[in-house]
Amino acid sequence: MSRPMMFGIGGVIIGLILFIVSPWLALGVIVLAIAIPVIAWRMLDPSQRRRIRSMRSRGQIGR
Repeated sequence: MSRPMMFGIGGVIIGLILFIVSPWLALGVIVLAIAIPVIAWRMLDPSQRRRIRSMRSRGQIGR
């Protein structure tokens, strides 16, 4: 499992635990854990995305 995936899953788990304390805070943490990687991906140029996709398919990323 890749490092960013672990951070995302950790953010969702922390958000679920925070539901006991404050549902709104928990919802914010879960949304941020999902939104930050999506925003980072969308900020890349199409050529950078293509290069990352090709690196993933060759097994150079996410070992």
